[in-house]
Amino acid sequence: MAAASGDGEGEIHVVEVAEESSSADEISPLLAVEGANNKPPRMTIFSVSCPRRKPPKEPTCSVTDPEIAFLNQIVSWIWSGSRHSGLLCVASSSIIYFVMDVLPGIFPVRSAPIYQTVFTRCTILLIMSLMWLKRTGQPLILPTHARNVLVLRSLTGFVSLLSFIYSVQNLPVSYAVLLNFATPIMASIGAMIILQEKLSLSHIGGLTCSFIGLLLILQPILLSKGSLTETFQMDNVVTDRGKDVIFSIFVGIFSTILGGVSYCLIRAGAMASDQPVYTVFSFAILACPLSAICILIFQEFVLPNLFTFLLMMVLGVLAFYAEILLARGLQLERIAKVTNIQYIKVLLWQLWSMTFLGAAPSSYKLIGCLLILASVCGTAYMGPEKENE
Repeated sequence: MAAASGDGEGEIHVVEVAEESSSADEISPLLAVEGANNKPPRMTIFSVSCPRRKPPKEPTCSVTDPEIAFLNQIVSWIWSGSRHSGLLCVASSSIIYFVMDVLPGIFPVRSAPIYQTVFTRCTILLIMSLMWLKRTGQPLILPTHARNVLVLRSLTGFVSLLSFIYSVQNLPVSYAVLLNFATPIMASIGAMIILQEKLSLSHIGGLTCSFIGLLLILQPILLSKGSLTETFQMDNVVTDRGKDVIFSIFVGIFSTILGGVSYCLIRAGAMASDQPVYTVFSFAILACPLSAICILIFQEFVLPNLFTFLLMMVLGVLAFYAEILLARGLQLERIAKVTNIQYIKVLLWQLWSMTFLGAAPSSYKLIGCLLILASVCGTAYMGPEKENE
């Protein structure tokens, strides 16, 4: 590598020999070279060895990911992705309400007092509404410009609920159901007065057809002898057959009227706040303390067992999604059109009772179901209407 030559005086001269570029390239990865450009020193064979980083693993898709994505697409399509989203939301709400009616029969548990059930359900509505608002980044207070409408909606809705509870306790179930399903008719009439919505002949025909179908389904029970003159018993309190029954009917009619007004206010509040969840949130804020007061005044608190508590939790969660979907449907569609879809709950219940409960099908029930089916299909076939300016 170096050559030495003597001069006579013993001096040694070192002659540098230039290295070949190829050998320098082979050795350079093992040498620490400090360049003039202040480049960081490279690793040498004497440096501490560090393990190389493993390349990041590609995200593995589980088996359920495509199913969840497909479910999210369906929910998004129902919520706002279709021209029929308003009808689909109300139909989904009615299906959830039907499931809520079926679950206590499938899982029989000890029933809790009615006002305690209302308090539990309203508490779940309040908690889930707060979670919904926080997740979507919305304010946790009612919008100022829609506050009056939302408060009035909550008040009418809770009074209607109390009136319906009273009618159910003091009337045959068939009469209470009949009065309850007259709410779409009252809501359509209220929409003409409160919201200035036009009621077309197709809307009138659809609601009339559905209500006649309901009458035919309940006709054997409604015409049974002594259905209104018999003595009713509820919570060990025996009611008289005369004035109490008439008063209960008027209370049921009052509940129906307030329910129709509440539908109009739900639509107005959802459109004003641009968030259907505020209609549920405002109702839960008012209903929670009022239902707690009703427990203290009218009933004693009963500690539910585990299965009753779990069923109450499940029904509360289902009630939240049913109320949200109903408010969304009322926000997107006219009341007279969208409320007719609610009669599919009657149709589903009849199919369930004849299929799984062994109820004997009659000609009246079949004709009534066909009328409701034709009315609902006609409403869906006509499609959403454009708002008249």
